Amino acid sequence: MDSAQVTLAVLWIGLTLYALFAGADFGAGLWDLLAGRSVPGMPQRRLVEHAIGPVWEANHVWLIFVLVVLWTGFPPVFAAVMSTLYIPLTLAALGVIARGAAFAFRKAALELWQRRLFGAAFALSSVLTPFFLGTAAGAVASGRVPPGLARGDLLGSWLSPTGVLGGLLAVGTCAYLAAVYLCDDAVRARSPALAAGFRRRALVTALVTGLIALGGVGVLRFDAPGLYAGLTGRALPLVALSAVAGLAAIALLWRRRFLPARVASALAVTAILWGWAVAQYPLMLPPALDYRAAAAHPAVLVTVLVCLGVGALLVLPSLAWLYVFQHRGPHGGHEGHDGHDAAG
Repeated sequence: MDSAQVTLAVLWIGLTLYALFAGADFGAGLWDLLAGRSVPGMPQRRLVEHAIGPVWEANHVWLIFVLVVLWTGFPPVFAAVMSTLYIPLTLAALGVIARGAAFAFRKAALELWQRRLFGAAFALSSVLTPFFLGTAAGAVASGRVPPGLARGDLLGSWLSPTGVLGGLLAVGTCAYLAAVYLCDDAVRARSPALAAGFRRRALVTALVTGLIALGGVGVLRFDAPGLYAGLTGRALPLVALSAVAGLAAIALLWRRRFLPARVASALAVTAILWGWAVAQYPLMLPPALDYRAAAAHPAVLVTVLVCLGVGALLVLPSLAWLYVFQHRGPHGGHEGHDGHDAAG
């Protein structure tokens, strides 16, 4: 592998980690929105706050990582994406800011109306942010982001069938990951009723997201034929792996094997993301710009990779410890007065 290929692989690893970690955080915001009224929904919201509270800021490190690697490693792609898709990406950035501020202020708010206001802002931005990120991904995958500054349609590029499909799949995937992860968190919190509620949500969300994905096959066939050919061609083994892992996760959820279901769900999402990468490789901006033409000078790429290696030695152990500490941290009770989950 040359330096450009290594940089591209590192970029996709960062994107995968952002989808798995921050994606689950966004999905938790959706379940916070659907938890119900203030008092009955409190057990579910407390579990969500415990699950994402220590890590939600750290998970956005992966988004910054992806942007920096794209900017330094493949500057023409960065320029084209940021200029053509500045509307959905700006809305996504505003969503990230609003979500973080609302989450922090809700925990400090003393009045019920304040908690409701900040809670609504947190939940709505948790849904809209992955939707806009998904539309941007769909615009790139369908070849609607040409090289150059703002040469693509500023609205039609992402408000397209593939763009909307990408947004819906992003929201559904985030919700599904969050529900699966929260099943395991609820068990460790000794809240079987909450675990049962999130299990039902995970199964329903898996069904809905799967139906959207199946319907999306037809969308890709007429709206993004290049991507469709790649997914049904050389990327088919990864697509099949994603389907098998997804079915395994559903079976594990049905049997209440929540920790293995968590692993299987993450594998399903990872496989489909890498399936997308393989389907359009070596192109970064279909239909013509490949990674070789978009890559920075080899000396720049080597410098970037060295810096990333040093940064990984400094940051990854801390992130790993944070995730382990959060996973093993103490859990309070999350049941309602009568011992039943109000979120079921």
